[in-house]
Amino acid sequence: MKRLVAIHSESWPTLIPFRISNNVWNDFPCVICEIEQDGAVGRGEGLGVYYLDETVESMTEQLEAIATELADGVSREGLLDLLPPGGARMAADAALWDLEAQLTGRTAWSIAGVDPGPVETVFTIGLEDTPEQMAQKAIAAADISLFKVKLGDDRPVERIAAIRKARPDVRMVIDVNQGWSFDELQRYAPQMKSLGISMIEQPLPRGDDAELENYAPPLPLCSDESCLHLGELEQAAQRYQMINIKLDKTGGLTHGLVLAQAAREKGLGLMVGCMGGTSLAMAPHHVIAQLCDFVDIDGPLLARYDRPGGLTYERGIVTLPERPFWGQCV
Repeated sequence: MKRLVAIHSESWPTLIPFRISNNVWNDFPCVICEIEQDGAVGRGEGLGVYYLDETVESMTEQLEAIATELADGVSREGLLDLLPPGGARMAADAALWDLEAQLTGRTAWSIAGVDPGPVETVFTIGLEDTPEQMAQKAIAAADISLFKVKLGDDRPVERIAAIRKARPDVRMVIDVNQGWSFDELQRYAPQMKSLGISMIEQPLPRGDDAELENYAPPLPLCSDESCLHLGELEQAAQRYQMINIKLDKTGGLTHGLVLAQAAREKGLGLMVGCMGGTSLAMAPHHVIAQLCDFVDIDGPLLARYDRPGGLTYERGIVTLPERPFWGQCV
C-alpha cells in the first residue's frame, strides 16, 4: 500500500479583526494535509496552537518530516507516536479519518460511534473598545440565541450587562483567555452569575491557576489553555468543572475522543472549541461535538468566506452538507 501525500498552507481572511484578551487575528492561517490512496483523497486542516508558538511554517516542517511514514500507510494510532499534540498532527489525523471513511464506506461519525446529528454552536463576540460596541454586535446577530463573549480585565461586567440589556433572550458563556487574576475572578464571578452567564472559560493564566483547587465557584469554570491533552487532565480536573477540547490542542480527533471519555469518567463537563478555520477544520470537531455540553465551532462564521460545500450554518445550528465533504462516504 503506497499513498501520495501533499502538504500546503492557506490563509483565510476574517470577516472583521477578531480580538481576544491577548491576541488579534486578521486571518486564519492553516496547513493542509492530503493523503491519496486507491483513488480516494483524505483531507485535514490544522491551525495550530498560537500560544505555544505553532506556525504554518513549523507545522509544515513537522508534516514533511513524516511524509514517508504517511505514504507508507501509518495508521491513526501510529501517528500518535510520530508527532506530538498540535496542529500538524491535527491535519494529518483528520486526513486519515477522511481517507478511512471513504475507503471503508463508513462515515467518521459511525467509526467514532456517534450520530451525525445537528448541533448548536455558540457565536463568538470578540472584544471591542466599548461595551456598547459589543452590544451592537449582539443585536446584529439577531438569529443567534447562544453567545460566547470574549472578555479581558477592562470593564467585563459592564460589557456583559450591555449585551444582556440588548439581548435579554440569549444564553451566554464567557471566555477570558487567561485575562483575569484570582482576585478578579472572585469579584466578577458572582456578578456574571447574576447576569445569567452559564460558564466561565479559562479565567486565569495557564500555569498560574493553582488557587482554583480550593475555590468553590458560583458557576462552572472551563479549562481551555490549562488542558491541552490527556496528560494534563488530572491536574485540570482538580481545578475546573469542565474542559474545552480543541483538536488542534489534542493533535486530532483520535486523541480527542480518548480525552473526552477520560474527562467524562472524572465527572467533568465537556465543551468542544476551535482555533478558527474553515469547515474542513470544523468537521472533525462536529464529530466530538456530539459528546459535548457546549459547542464552539463557529470558525466559518468569523471568516469572510468558507470552503465550497462545507458545513451548513443556520440560526446557530450546524448540520452536515448534502454532498460528501469530509468524513463522509463518497
